[in-house]
Amino acid sequence: MVVALLLQAIPAAAQSPVRTPPSAAAAAAAGDATRGEQLYQSRCGACHSLDANRVGPRHRNVFGRRVAAVPDFHYSAALRKRTFTWDAATLDRWLENPGALVPGTTMGFRVSSAQDRADIIAYLRDHSAPSSP
Repeated sequence: MVVALLLQAIPAAAQSPVRTPPSAAAAAAAGDATRGEQLYQSRCGACHSLDANRVGPRHRNVFGRRVAAVPDFHYSAALRKRTFTWDAATLDRWLENPGALVPGTTMGFRVSSAQDRADIIAYLRDHSAPSSP
């Protein structure tokens, strides 16, 4: 009887499982591709584009592509020696500090904000075919 009375006194919301909002890290990892497009154009667009090589290589289908693999782009010796594949984790590390990921790279531009990086990465992911080379 006491248990029944206690259960009646506890609001229904308190009896349901507690749901916590996603962490800031999880929210950042998701990224906002629409905002990422704006950031890409304003921060990356001077040297890169999705479909044309400029100072830097084109970025369409970057996800799943081996580093330094755009055939008609001249990469630095430091990048040509690497063998990793671009994914969200490597792109995040690259955008945060290219020289730390690949010492000797010629790219010196950094994106310090984790959310900005996540948004740019979401934009690049949206412009990559699932099985791009």
